[in-house]
Amino acid sequence: MEFAPKWIAWEITRRCNLRCVHCRSSSETVVKEHPDFSTKEAFRILDDISSYVKPVVVLSGGEPLLRNDVFDIAKYGTDKGLRMCLATNGTLVTDEICRKIKDSGIRIVSLSLDGSTEKVHDDFRNEKGAFKGTLNAAKLFKKNGIEFIINSSFTKRNQEEMPKIYRLAKELGATAWYMFMIVPTGRGKEIMNELISKEDYEDILNWHYQMEKDEHDMLVRPTCAPHYYRIVLQQSKKEGVKFERRSLKFSTGGSKGCLAGQLICLIDVDGNVLPCSYFPKPAGTIKRQSFKDIWENSQLFRKLRDFKKYKGKCGVCEFVKVCGGCRARAYAVSGDYLEEEPFCTYIPRKMEVEVK
Repeated sequence: MEFAPKWIAWEITRRCNLRCVHCRSSSETVVKEHPDFSTKEAFRILDDISSYVKPVVVLSGGEPLLRNDVFDIAKYGTDKGLRMCLATNGTLVTDEICRKIKDSGIRIVSLSLDGSTEKVHDDFRNEKGAFKGTLNAAKLFKKNGIEFIINSSFTKRNQEEMPKIYRLAKELGATAWYMFMIVPTGRGKEIMNELISKEDYEDILNWHYQMEKDEHDMLVRPTCAPHYYRIVLQQSKKEGVKFERRSLKFSTGGSKGCLAGQLICLIDVDGNVLPCSYFPKPAGTIKRQSFKDIWENSQLFRKLRDFKKYKGKCGVCEFVKVCGGCRARAYAVSGDYLEEEPFCTYIPRKMEVEVK
């Protein structure tokens, strides 16, 4: 199957003990309108997924550690042959939590780190002590032999921190560092004026290319930055070298930019299946349809997989199959998920020729 689901993020709760400025699900401490689904329903969803494919399943939120049955869900998925992972902000991690992570078969954990100092990170996370919580979690994971990756999200308020956060992630012993260029969805819509500029975006991705070439101890990846793959091809061709990229055994398995609805998706707490974590348009609901039916037959997913339907620069770009532009960002900015990537400065050759 050309477009097989390799990686599913699953929002098992919308509750969270933090209130981050960029939160895609607008998580709160108490959520009344969208209560969490039952353990029985969680098991049914895992049965449905595992009867079709065996992808990576990331238990996410909100803060998944707020669910008392999070490790029951993880263990059930592990027993079904799914590669279960956990995404946490780190503030609730203890030695006891680490023991439960290992016992449930969770393969790897992701931590959030958005600043190299307490001042920057806690400002981003809207909670004093969040930075200390993340660093403590990293130490506990190392102590207990649990592999972890670090996810860092960036806006104008913390973009100068990138090199420092990268170095800190390495010092903490992370297996990988993922640099997220945020998409303005959920609470992120409130900070549209803080999105990194097109020009800085391009410079940052070029910096990441050079940094990744020199990095041999930790896997590094830009995320929600599909035109990085265009930059990789351009730069490696210019330098006359083959750019060898390592892979993470619990990643999407993709070697291109936007994977929304192609190799990845999100199941939200209400049972909606979305193209990715930042794309708030449902392809179907797992409450009334099988996951297989949604994945194979959704019109939304089919359109995302048909590059001929892409518009603007993306529609004529020679790099569309390796980049694709961020469909969630196009949707957030223009209201049309097939429109061109709004934060790409590249002019496709076809458009240059037409202008000349």
